[in-house]
Amino acid sequence: MDQPFTEIIVVRHGETAWNATGRIQGHMDVELNEVGRQQAASLADRLSREPEISAIYSSDLKRALETAETISASCGKFEVIKDPDLRERHLGDVQGLKFREAARVRPEAYRAFSSRRTDQVIPGGGESLDQLYHRATSSLQRIGQKHRGERVVVVTHGGVLRALYRQACSSRFRGSILNASVNIFHLSGTDVWSIKAWVDISHLHQTEHAMSGLGGTKTSG
Repeated sequence: MDQPFTEIIVVRHGETAWNATGRIQGHMDVELNEVGRQQAASLADRLSREPEISAIYSSDLKRALETAETISASCGKFEVIKDPDLRERHLGDVQGLKFREAARVRPEAYRAFSSRRTDQVIPGGGESLDQLYHRATSSLQRIGQKHRGERVVVVTHGGVLRALYRQACSSRFRGSILNASVNIFHLSGTDVWSIKAWVDISHLHQTEHAMSGLGGTKTSG
């Protein structure tokens, strides 16, 4: 690439059993289920047919790392660079609970978890949205600066993608961010971000898994 920007293909990991059953993940280390592995394979096939990538970064949680390793196997067998700053938001005491039981089992944590306040931390070691925002955007900015003029892949989580959207668009995204979706960012400076593709799952349209894993809400991982 001969551009003065970095093209970063940010993808959400494939589906997990907890995504499918509505269990809150956060930092809990859940692996892909079979649907998620097929989604990752379809994603990897798509990226292998697109312009060359220079590096692959990933959250160090299993669901993201397995997705990234599947992409690597199809796109040049890169060593996946693990970055804990790409992890999902730590969701404190609601991690591991199902959405429908969280309000009853952990009412204080659930209220914090559901709050629209960006500075609201979650009891049990959970992060605020602002803490997630600063962690995630700093990570992507470092990657952008290191790979100026290149095309790289980052595999992460729904909450992180929301934080990146907030940086690029100065607003909060309210819809769903689907498993194995492609989201393309151009970074051309410390504060010049733009989005060229958002929640693109065209690579899944030919499979039965196109609309699976409808997580990626503001509360999912």
